[in-house]
Amino acid sequence: MQAFRRFPAVAVALLAWGAAYADAPATTIKLEHFMFQPTTLKVTVGATVRWENLDGEPHTVVSVDGLFRSGALDQGDAFSYTFKTPGSYRYVCSIHPQMVGTIVVAAP
Repeated sequence: MQAFRRFPAVAVALLAWGAAYADAPATTIKLEHFMFQPTTLKVTVGATVRWENLDGEPHTVVSVDGLFRSGALDQGDAFSYTFKTPGSYRYVCSIHPQMVGTIVVAAP
């Protein structure tokens, strides 16, 4: 707390940064019928995307560029990732490589 008294601008910046990420909406992608639904999702920086497996078979969510990777998701399991940088992020199910999707992240 002493550091925040000495550096009030730092405290304000940290609070603003935290609020920006806390207010970002969560969005769910369903893994169903061996597809990601929707296959393309547009969000803004700070959004948390949640993938939920509704299939009776296990699936994974693996970023093509190595940014994120879930473990095997059984039916009812979910995986989340918060996107902090604008860009286009392709991902696949490593068990069923025909399952592909893209997250497009825009600046706020």
